[in-house]
Amino acid sequence: MNNQHYFFAVDLGATSGRTILGSLANGKLEQEELTRFPNNLIETGGHFYWDIYALYFEMIKGLQEVARRGIELTSIGIDTWGVDFVFIADDGAILRNPASYRDPHTFGRLEEYFEKVMDRKRVYDLTGIQFMNFNSLFQLYAMRQDGNVALRQAKKILFVPDALSWMLTGETVCEYTIASTSQMLNPRTGDLDEQLLKSVGLNREHFGRMVRPGTQIGVLTEEVQKMTGLGPVPVIAVAGHDTASAVAAVPAKNEKFAYLSSGTWSLMGIETPEAIINAQSYDYNFTNEGGVEGTTRFLKNICGMWLYERCRKEWIASGERLEVRGERKLVRELSHPELQGSAMQVEAFRSIIAPDDKLFANPPSMIAAIRQYCRETGQQVPETPAELCRCIFDSLALRYRQVFQWLKEFASFELDVLHVIGGGSLNKYLNQFTADALGVEVLAGPQEGTAIGNIMMQAKSAGDVRDIWEMRRIIANSIETVAYHPTKDATAWAAGFERYLGYLEVSGKR
Repeated sequence: MNNQHYFFAVDLGATSGRTILGSLANGKLEQEELTRFPNNLIETGGHFYWDIYALYFEMIKGLQEVARRGIELTSIGIDTWGVDFVFIADDGAILRNPASYRDPHTFGRLEEYFEKVMDRKRVYDLTGIQFMNFNSLFQLYAMRQDGNVALRQAKKILFVPDALSWMLTGETVCEYTIASTSQMLNPRTGDLDEQLLKSVGLNREHFGRMVRPGTQIGVLTEEVQKMTGLGPVPVIAVAGHDTASAVAAVPAKNEKFAYLSSGTWSLMGIETPEAIINAQSYDYNFTNEGGVEGTTRFLKNICGMWLYERCRKEWIASGERLEVRGERKLVRELSHPELQGSAMQVEAFRSIIAPDDKLFANPPSMIAAIRQYCRETGQQVPETPAELCRCIFDSLALRYRQVFQWLKEFASFELDVLHVIGGGSLNKYLNQFTADALGVEVLAGPQEGTAIGNIMMQAKSAGDVRDIWEMRRIIANSIETVAYHPTKDATAWAAGFERYLGYLEVSGKR
């Protein structure tokens, strides 16, 4: 008789999603990607939305594939990007597709909130969350000011992974790690803060019960059972925020590490037993987000491969060509390593940008935005795809250096290793730049950290593993990491960093 447990992970990012089947066997994690699909932004009426029904449909398709194979699932877990949410009416209907954090309706609202509603320092003291205009608090404030009808009629407000769990189970919860991204959760109380909710016209009853990673939410409804051919499979609240799941999958040997979750966003931080909320963390604008087993992810959000992804999309659309090994090829014909490798032929630090400048939030043209920044700061303007790639990679590594230096000031332990997880862990050029810029060993992998963390939290809920460190030992035994060591370019990187800081000062004054 086969007593092996099978776990179904739904892993949704801001550009794509996957369903994965995972299990543990002989002390190792086994996983198989069942489906992969795009997560498209919908632009209509001057706003950007996510298609929650399309995501639900893709979940059902993945579950139908499991049933077709005759596999008995132990549980289901869902992780997604942070801050966004779904409005539910009192009759159980979804009120409009959820707005995307990239919607421009929040531009300028953060400053307006601090001026008219609550002091900036007071908000940080309550939440310990990095100020970003798209945080849930400011989205809700913007919607309230704009007279958003869906918000006005909402009986429940569910963050995206909680909304998808509700669609599967009919149960409304508020998972801790995803709630911690909202700038409405107080880490000292472990719950949503009534003062902040009241400031946007809400109360605690608008949200589901607070649950921690590893809690069972419910089981598949009869409707979903009929559609999928499965039985009453439990749905588990994993670390619902994809970064929390990814950090849970860091194959660290002990707590003395920093991590970089590298994808559309770069998230660099450390794992701490408690939130760090003080004048220094406020000045540096660091965030305290929920982790597994009561830990805090003390980190900073950095605009990551979004810069490269957007440029590449433009090059493909315009039919841009690039010379590779003496032949001019269309960018769409090139692999990522080929396109990125061309950047290595460009002079280092030729052009440098501040990745988190507001110019790069969601411009009509990322290429034009990068060129504008370089012109405004008196630099050489990158023209070719190779020059733009080199600019992006140099700049990201320099920003990582800045944030890593700050982390060393907060950490109660030595930081001599950086674990890079997520899709960016495959970028060997950026990984080497990061090792050079930081002056520490960089360990790259796993690539699919979010899905692994999702599966392992389900395994913990099922009793297959004891704690986070057993999870990490199994993960380390199941994957291969690639080590990158600093080269002898320390002087060049130090000089590049000084230039970066100078451009940062110039751009901050415009």
